[in-house]
Amino acid sequence: MPKGYCIIRADIHNPEAYAQYAQAATEAIKKHGGRPLVRGGAYEAMEGQARARNVVLEFDSMEAARNFYHSQDYERAKAMRAYAATVEYVVVEGV
Repeated sequence: MPKGYCIIRADIHNPEAYAQYAQAATEAIKKHGGRPLVRGGAYEAMEGQARARNVVLEFDSMEAARNFYHSQDYERAKAMRAYAATVEYVVVEGV
């Protein structure tokens, strides 16, 4: 079964609120079996519009990635992020 990946790109507007989101999200990721592969770090935009923060999470399947995103744990974390950042979030099936 192919793995599922969450790809998140964000521009942070309120670092304090985003830090609270990041802490809650980290707990939710662990609880739901996710593994961070990329979390911030240096980046280079090769094409298109870059975002300041880039995250890639790996889950055992696409279904697990979707279930994490829709979980109550992550819903609570997302509420903390609502006014802290502009976010693009996609779930992608691996090969």
